[in-house]
Amino acid sequence: MSRRAALLLTLPAALVFLGAFLAPALWFVLLSTWRVDLYDIAREPSLANYAQVWTRYGPSMAYTAGVASAVALLTTALGFALAFLIRFRAGRWGPLLLFAVLVTLFGGYLMKIYAWKTILGNEGLLNSALLSAGLVREPVEWLLYSTPAVVVTLVHFALPFAVLPIYASLRGIADAEMDAARDLGASPGATLATVVLPRAQGGIAAAFTLAFLTTAGDYVTPLLVGGRQNMIGNLIQPQFGAAFNWPLGAAMSLSMLLVAVAVSLLFRVLLGALAARGAGA
Repeated sequence: MSRRAALLLTLPAALVFLGAFLAPALWFVLLSTWRVDLYDIAREPSLANYAQVWTRYGPSMAYTAGVASAVALLTTALGFALAFLIRFRAGRWGPLLLFAVLVTLFGGYLMKIYAWKTILGNEGLLNSALLSAGLVREPVEWLLYSTPAVVVTLVHFALPFAVLPIYASLRGIADAEMDAARDLGASPGATLATVVLPRAQGGIAAAFTLAFLTTAGDYVTPLLVGGRQNMIGNLIQPQFGAAFNWPLGAAMSLSMLLVAVAVSLLFRVLLGALAARGAGA
C-alpha cells in the first residue's frame, strides 16, 4: 500500500477526531478566557477566570485531587490484585471471574450509588450488623454522607475499568517466564518486581488515570453520598446552569483537567522508576 493510500484511509478518522474532539476542546479553551456581562458572554480574552479558580476554588480542587488520588490508588491496587488472580491463579475459573467483572459494567451507575446508601445508612446493612454484634450501641453516622462513603462508592464503580487494562497487560506475560523466575529461586515478591511490574506498568498507569479522571469529574456521587465538602464537579455544574457563567465553568474544568494530567504523569514517572529498579535487580 502506498503512503498516499494510507493517508487517504486515515483521513475519515482524522476528520472525526478534529470535529468531535479537537474543535470542541479548542472552543472550550477559548470560552474559558471570556467573561459574563449581564447574562451575556463578552468575548474579551482574559485570564481572570483562572485567577478566580485558584483563589476562590483552590481548597475544593485540592480536596478533589486528594479524593481522586485515594480512589485511584485503591482502585489500581485492587484491580491489580484481581487481574493477577484471574491471570495467574484462577486457572480454569479465570474466564468466569473475568466475565463476572465485565457483568458489573452493565449495572446502572445510580443503582450502585443507591446500593451503597442502603449498605452504609443508619438503618443499612453494615450498621445493622454492627448493632447486632454488639460492637456499637448506636448507628455509626459517619459511614454515610462522608468522604469515606464517596471513596468506597467510586472505587466500586471504577474497579472494572482498572481490571481490564491491567489484565490485558498481564496477558503479555507468558507462564513460562513466571515458571523460569520460580525455578531460578526468585521469591514471589522478587518475581512480582522483576517480571510482572516492568511488563504491566502500562496497564497499571492506564488504570490509575481512568480512576483518577472518573473521580475528578464526578459530581453525582458526592451529591448523593458525600458530606458538606463539595468536590469541584459540584461547583462546576451550577456554572453551566443557574449561574450562567460558562466561561468560569470552563476555566474550572480545564484547571481540574490540568491537575489530573499532572498527577497522572507524576504517577507514571514514579511507576516507571519503580519498574526500572525492579527490572535492573
